[in-house]
Amino acid sequence: MGLKFIRVKVGLLLILVSLIVLDVSGQGKNPYKGTFVISGTGSFDDSLSLKAFVNLLKEGSNSKIIFIPTASSGIKLPNGYIFIPPKGDTTLEYVRVFEKELESLFRVRKVTVLHTRDKKIASSKAFSDPIKSADGVWIGSGNAGRLADAYLGTETQTELEQLLTRGGVIGGNSAGAIILGSYVVRGWTEKPMLMAKGHDKGFGFLKAIAVNPHLITAKREYELISVLHQFPKLLGIGIDDYTTLIVKDNVFEVIGKSKVAIYDNKKYGDKWYYWLEPGNRFDLIKRQKIE
Repeated sequence: MGLKFIRVKVGLLLILVSLIVLDVSGQGKNPYKGTFVISGTGSFDDSLSLKAFVNLLKEGSNSKIIFIPTASSGIKLPNGYIFIPPKGDTTLEYVRVFEKELESLFRVRKVTVLHTRDKKIASSKAFSDPIKSADGVWIGSGNAGRLADAYLGTETQTELEQLLTRGGVIGGNSAGAIILGSYVVRGWTEKPMLMAKGHDKGFGFLKAIAVNPHLITAKREYELISVLHQFPKLLGIGIDDYTTLIVKDNVFEVIGKSKVAIYDNKKYGDKWYYWLEPGNRFDLIKRQKIE
């Protein structure tokens, strides 16, 4: 009886390990009904990505969205308005002014700014509840480590996942794009280190994926080669400025003005990556371009 029990436990352990490996390898099916809009641009003058985001919302321009500015130390909108994320309470009047500016920028009915740098606050239902009634969430640029420090493993992250489960849209630019993956580059806020142990975990909504924005503009074409060398089961996606991925189910499409690079720890000619152009589609399960 004891031997049989041990065999059952070992069998269950092997099943669990296989599931973990499947999740890490990125070959599992995307469980979400929702859509991702992933922009490589740091500024908010990439109107194409914002329009794509709004068009995907259930109610379109009549939607209610959440904006998370936590990654940034200062945001400048295309009209010149500058917002400095506060250290404390987001009920301050100038936060409300910022929400009105964002409503004009996104051209939606209602924007609610959700911001804290305190993980305890992010873990409270009172803080995360606005996500329950939102149609979409946009996560802004800055440093992805700030997002991880504030929201990773909290009730806020859980509500973001629930939004995706019920078919909502999550968009992000720069740091807001990086944090959606499972591996975070430049996650240490004190120094611009590419890989920083303990500061390298993202939300993991995009399974076993590392996103690197500003790819060509910032001359980052070779960075993900190092990441994939150390973590070969990851899929690296480099996105240039003014270029966006629309991710639905297990496929993404490239839109915008520039290119996307795919890194899978394989060599293509003399390079360890290959390019996707606007209009190209990519299968995230097979990890290959859709011809």
